[in-house]
Amino acid sequence: MRFFTFLFLLFSISSFSQKANKYDTFFEKGNGNQSATYHEAISYYQLLANDFPTINMRTMGLTDSGEPLHMVIFNPEKEFNFGKIQKNKAVILLNNGIHAGEPDGIDASMQLFRDLALGKIKVPKNTVIVCIPVYNIGGALNRNSTSRANQDGPEIYGFRGNARNYDLNRDFMKSDTRNTKSFVEIFHTINPDVFIDNHVSNGADYQYKLTYIMTQHNKLGTVLGDFLNTEMMPLLISDLQKKNIETTPYVNAFQDTPDKGFGQFFESPRFATGYTSLFNSIGFVVETHMLKKYGDRVKVTYEYMRSAIDFTDANYKKIKQLRLKNEDQYQPKKAYTIKWEIDSTKTIPFSFLGYEASYKKSDVTSGNRLFYDKTKPYKKNITYSKEFKSVKDIIIPKAYIIPKGFWPVIELLKSNTITFKPLEKDTLIEVESYKIADFKTTNAAYEGHYLHRNTSVTSTIVKVAFAKGDYFIPTEQKGIKYLLESLEPEATDSFFNWNFFDTMLQQKEGYSDYVFEDSATKILNENPKLKAEFDVKKQSDINFINNPEAQLDWIYKHSVYYEKAHLQYPVYRVLK
Repeated sequence: MRFFTFLFLLFSISSFSQKANKYDTFFEKGNGNQSATYHEAISYYQLLANDFPTINMRTMGLTDSGEPLHMVIFNPEKEFNFGKIQKNKAVILLNNGIHAGEPDGIDASMQLFRDLALGKIKVPKNTVIVCIPVYNIGGALNRNSTSRANQDGPEIYGFRGNARNYDLNRDFMKSDTRNTKSFVEIFHTINPDVFIDNHVSNGADYQYKLTYIMTQHNKLGTVLGDFLNTEMMPLLISDLQKKNIETTPYVNAFQDTPDKGFGQFFESPRFATGYTSLFNSIGFVVETHMLKKYGDRVKVTYEYMRSAIDFTDANYKKIKQLRLKNEDQYQPKKAYTIKWEIDSTKTIPFSFLGYEASYKKSDVTSGNRLFYDKTKPYKKNITYSKEFKSVKDIIIPKAYIIPKGFWPVIELLKSNTITFKPLEKDTLIEVESYKIADFKTTNAAYEGHYLHRNTSVTSTIVKVAFAKGDYFIPTEQKGIKYLLESLEPEATDSFFNWNFFDTMLQQKEGYSDYVFEDSATKILNENPKLKAEFDVKKQSDINFINNPEAQLDWIYKHSVYYEKAHLQYPVYRVLK
């Protein structure tokens, strides 16, 4: 009898063990230095969705790889309709593997969803968790062991570029990839209150396993930004310290080493959290340190997400209220900053855990190399700059008008839930019109573009004849910040700077010098004021004096023959 009892107990223990092991992740089953493949991750979430009614998994839009994005949802109330969820719960969106060689979040999120489903950790009552298991699927399928030369594990990982070699964390404004278009659909479907993008850092060496970027609070808006800066972020740091996890803002060092000080990273809308902030979502980038062991990095990523979930769950009503109040700051006739820079007059001492650094002769090159001495850790106050100030403001217009011929821009606005209406008839409307006065362009390709920068414009108030079907886009809507950042040409990541309007930069018509010489003489004779201006320029500008071609071109561009479309920005501002 005792023998059979022993067998029964042994069988019971074995069955329990097998049941527990059923939900071990691929990372947990390995040696602590291995990461799940794309297919393993998707299969794991399918297992959880099949076994737990609190987890729902949806196939969303395609990516450049041909594979679809997936959206995994945890809600203990088993409600997965976001129209209902948003009325009384907060939503957190976790994004993993945007750089597929940085897979920490992929493995950490699998553990997180499993532990939530099993009730192994505190289950949020007021917050729904949404996860994109692997965002850069093409990069995740391109597995290797060498492309992250400075990273300690895992043994095999994905590649930074996607299936078309785009860096997806530079694509959110221009949306060149299917990945981004599908992300935008997910983002606007769930309207997350908090967004977390999981990464691994590059750069300096220091003691921390975990660094972070929070959405730059000045840029986010005073209402939500002040809450993030003075309440949410300090409490997240405090909660992590209770777990014996020290953290630091992302080390965006001013010089070679962090002890010389560093500043808040400015994520313009090309970046994930820069984009999500345009819709008043609080954003974080988790940046684990590349030189720390993979298992440790997965653990701190997991704990950061837990801390963010716990805080959001305890403060969900306040966060949702502040998001709405934050929108109210942006209204027609108010100022809006389209260019920022670090305010070097506002710095704070920051207690930093680093390593002493010095230079020594390189064993490889003829120069010196930077060396961090890990036998000499330090804790010292360094200068940290996290305040930004406005460099350029614009006044928010009542509306924009875009001619219907620029349909690619209209399609992007539509995908970002921007509302607009076509004009019902041909109409003469008074608008503010921009001419492109100056810009600089990169000499090398950058993410499929030759990006413009330092753009400046001149403006005039004119009456323009718009055609039936041209698009009238009011600014009084939820996506107002997205409109301003995309349509104001001087903004860092404007559609102009991303080459959406480059056809306007090319002059389509011209002249033959020998023919236009006679026309130029007639133009000057019939326009004494223009001739006087021409003579002054010839006397005051030495380069102009010595350039007959430039002189003739000047007259042409001040004549009725010069095409109006050249350098004309085809987006118009309605002020009244």
